[in-house]
Amino acid sequence: MSIERFSLGLIGHPLEHSLSPQLHRTALQELSLQGDYLLYDIPPLPAGWADLDALFKKMRSGEIQGLNVTIPHKLSVILFLDRLTPVANAAGAVNTVMQQENLLVGDNTDVMGFIADLQRQIPDWLIIQQKKDRTALVLGAGGAARAVVYALASSGWMVWLAARRPKQAKDLIEDLKRKSSDQILDITPISFEQNSIQAIAPDCHLVVNATPLGMFPNIQDNPWPEGSAYPKNTFIYDLVYNPAETALIQAAHQAGLQAANGTGMLAEQAALAFEIWTGKPAPKEKMLEVIVNSIRKLP
Repeated sequence: MSIERFSLGLIGHPLEHSLSPQLHRTALQELSLQGDYLLYDIPPLPAGWADLDALFKKMRSGEIQGLNVTIPHKLSVILFLDRLTPVANAAGAVNTVMQQENLLVGDNTDVMGFIADLQRQIPDWLIIQQKKDRTALVLGAGGAARAVVYALASSGWMVWLAARRPKQAKDLIEDLKRKSSDQILDITPISFEQNSIQAIAPDCHLVVNATPLGMFPNIQDNPWPEGSAYPKNTFIYDLVYNPAETALIQAAHQAGLQAANGTGMLAEQAALAFEIWTGKPAPKEKMLEVIVNSIRKLP
């Protein structure tokens, strides 16, 4: 049965600076599809329980066709869903919810969105690096980090995971290895302290910031340990995209390193979600253009 009007949206908190509405409204317009994309600012559980429950009831009734999920709900929404896709189950986090056979299904397009953009951004010197020898340091252990760590580890990278709460990093790794069908995930937790990161940094080909540090309005924050030197021959990927040049990226450039922000990943994951909901090929280049232009206009 064809859908005459798509009702889509984003769950998260806070959401006042989200670019997702512009992205998806542009995609709907480009494909001449009727619909809209709304923001659902819902506080963390337990305060947001009733609002989440009401929202998913609307989705079950057909009032809403698709929902994205961002901080702080990428794990908590799982409580309201009927099942997860293999990728979402392995990653242990959901960023996209869809309906399949009257069931609410959680997916994770962050995984493929990150890998797709990383492959587009990655320097030539790293492309030729043997997969079995690629090493990455991921900063953070939240929902975004879960997707990034799983994406890298399942693609053959050796991953170090640094989080300010060591138990959170260890729990993430244990959960990924338990849920993943790939039993060769090579992930090691390390301390977020300067000495620990400095010890492994020289061997890193890639550093990914999966924390919100540096995001507007706290643009002065940098997740890299203060006083630590940046490793040579390392590519820096910051999932933060507002501002376009974060404190981490600025410091990386000053150290002579190549770096990228999260705009490409945002466009890729959004396009994948859009295709899941509508069954139509997303206008990815147009969506990326919208992000870049929108970020330029942000304070």
